[in-house]
Formats: sequence, C-alpha cells, structure tokens
Amino acid sequence: MPAPPKPAVVDEFCDALWLEDGLARNTLESYRRDLAQFAAWLAARRGGTLPAAANADIQAYLAHLFGRKARASSAARALSSLRRFYGWCVRGGRLAADPTLNVDSPKLPRGLPRSLTEADVERLLAAPPVEDALGLRDRAMLETLYATGLRVSELVALKLAQVSEDMGVVRVIGKGSKERLVPLGEEALAWIRRYLDAARPRLLAGRASDDLFVTARAAAMTRQMFWRLLRRHAARAGLAAPLSPHTLRHAFATHLLNHGADLRVVQLLLGHADISTTQIYTHVARERLKVLHAKHHPRG
Repeated sequence: MPAPPKPAVVDEFCDALWLEDGLARNTLESYRRDLAQFAAWLAARRGGTLPAAANADIQAYLAHLFGRKARASSAARALSSLRRFYGWCVRGGRLAADPTLNVDSPKLPRGLPRSLTEADVERLLAAPPVEDALGLRDRAMLETLYATGLRVSELVALKLAQVSEDMGVVRVIGKGSKERLVPLGEEALAWIRRYLDAARPRLLAGRASDDLFVTARAAAMTRQMFWRLLRRHAARAGLAAPLSPHTLRHAFATHLLNHGADLRVVQLLLGHADISTTQIYTHVARERLKVLHAKHHPRG
C-alpha cells in the first residue's frame, strides 16, 4: 500500500477534536493514521475519496483488514475512528448521510476482569495511616468501596444524606439516574462513623459541605484524586500490579459469588441493568474455584 495521503479534511477534523475535547496528541495521531490508511485504501481500490465513501466501502475495508489478519481490536478502533469522522462530517453539513451506519463492530474477545484475593484486599484496606484525618478518610472510602461495589463516580459523589446509619445502607444514584439501596455492612459502617466523628470535622475546619468524603480544602473528592490515593495505598500494601477503583468493584462481586451469593443479588448490588453484564464475574469465580479444587482436592 502506498504511503497514506493526508487529506485536508482530516486535518480539519483533528483540529475540531482538539478544540472540542482537548484530546492528547497521541490520540489525535491515531485518528489521523486510521483515516489516512482508509483514504489510501479507497484511492487504491477505485480512486475514491473519504467524503465519497459508501457503506459498502466501509464493509469492504473491514473485510480487507481481517483478510490481512488484523486483530479484532485494531479493526474495531479503525471503525471507531471512521464513525467519529463521518459523524462530524454529517453534523457539519459536509455529508448528507453517514456511511458507517448499520456497520456492526467487530466482536472483541471478552477478557476476565482482574480481581484481588481476599488477603490482597485486607492488605490494601489496612494500608492507610488512620492516625491522621486523611488516612482515616481514605480507609473509610476503601472500606465503603469494597463493601458496596460502587463505581468510583458513585463513591465520590456520595452525599451525607445518602448514608443511613440506622438502616446500614447507602442510597446510590447510578447510571441513568437510577437509584438503588446497597448494604454497607458493619465493618464499613464502623469506619464511616469513625471518619465522620474524628476526621471529617478536622478536614472541614468549620466549613460547610454536604459531600460525604471531602478533601483538606473542604471540597468533594474527585475520581482522579481517588485513583491516585488508591495507587499510593496499593504501593504501601505491597501490591505490585497496577490497580484501579474498578478492581475493588470486581473483587466485591467475585468474593460475593465465591461465598455463594446469587447472581441476581450481585446484579442488583452492582446496578447492572442487564444480567449478562454481571455474568462475566461468574467466570472469574469459576476460575478461582478451579484453582482451589486443583490445590486442595486429592484428585485435583
């Protein structure tokens, strides 16, 4: 294939992406590369251009990629770039119709979510130095995350009014503004109470806030800030593999299933609209059970 051309419309598109979304240079270069490669393929195939591409061209290009043994993830990324480009063209009045409509995305292999052992979780939970206010806040947040399986966005958005100490539950506003009640458990509730009594007033220093978890500036915790503190405590706990807040959500679901929880119950607790989303955790639990069987059964 000849060197990919660089149509002017691609530069306009990438400039628009940078202005609208502030995308990183490497991300913009990926879009540029995907579009240039498709443009080169179109030109070699029938002398076509990007604005003149039809639905059949998109389909044929995906077939071409698979014919070259491209990975499904690479083909999916190429299609994603084309969708974004042609969507931009339609919104700007450059095209009347989007040629990527009704093109199915390549099926990606669904990897098992990474989880933590129960011993790993215990080490992580014990990592924050609870003698100071920030450490006590972090311990309460980690305990809450593991006890409830909340998404990190749900955790940092919690308000005081969403926690019922009497009932031992937290009212969560999930995706699509759907509400669900999730039990906290005695351990997490005890740490939240300790944080509310001893740490939160010190962090606020007389300032008002209705956020449950606050920073030293009396502001709400952010997702990025929680990600950083999680990694710091994971390093302190000696957990070498990179962690994300979602890892604790995976651990929550996997450990529940390992201890016999019903899949429908886990679905409700996680706030999954479709049980097929939850079923990925059964594979994780099954792998764990196979390891235990092989390790402990006399004929394992």
